[in-house]
Amino acid sequence: MEMLWIAVCDDEVMECCKIAGKIKKIIDDMKIPCMVRQFYHAQELIQSSDNFDIIFLDIIMDGLDGMRTAQIFRKKAYDNILIFISSSREYVFDAYEVEAFQYLLKPLDEKKLHRVLQKAIRKTQIHSQEFMIVSRERQKKKLYLDDIYYFEIRGRMIDIHGVDSVFTYYQQIGVLQDDLKGKGFFRCHKSYLVNLRHVDAYNRQEVVLDNGERIVIAKRRYEGFCKEILEYMRKNGGIL
Repeated sequence: MEMLWIAVCDDEVMECCKIAGKIKKIIDDMKIPCMVRQFYHAQELIQSSDNFDIIFLDIIMDGLDGMRTAQIFRKKAYDNILIFISSSREYVFDAYEVEAFQYLLKPLDEKKLHRVLQKAIRKTQIHSQEFMIVSRERQKKKLYLDDIYYFEIRGRMIDIHGVDSVFTYYQQIGVLQDDLKGKGFFRCHKSYLVNLRHVDAYNRQEVVLDNGERIVIAKRRYEGFCKEILEYMRKNGGIL
């Protein structure tokens, strides 16, 4: 079982700690590895570099409220499981607009929370994607491989060009290539490792990604690239 990343956002600190504690205990009892992070301001959650599987959101918060926060996540096309927690039933129908998974009333009933977590975890398993966890200084970041366009190698530093950001960290390219072996990535140039999933077009000089970026292909790697992209298409339903 892959590690679950869960966020709890509530501007009442004690309430946030209590909810996070209940969630952690339930999941620990299920023997599922998890990381539960607490946020007391929605803006901090939005700015977090972590990619959470499940997010518990209080609705009525000072500043940016839970509903608006959910709308921001959906506009960015994040498919996190959103679970609202509120002392009021007033926003139940609004929750459907942002595809909320569940709407829980405070104080949380532990049996109901347990059932909801079981369902949410099953959903994450059905829609699980491969990911990598990279570290920079004391910061750890979870990145889904499907969301990575390409890796740019700059000496001992690697830039991960993702859907909405670039994350720079230290890694040996040989280790990275071994980790990504068989996962749909190809090193088309000494400085670039591209995700074949995002290749829109190519010629002998360059690869065009589906976000419009162009990546150079080294002459000696072109034949290998053609072989890899055709094999990737066969395996993933591409029409040849």
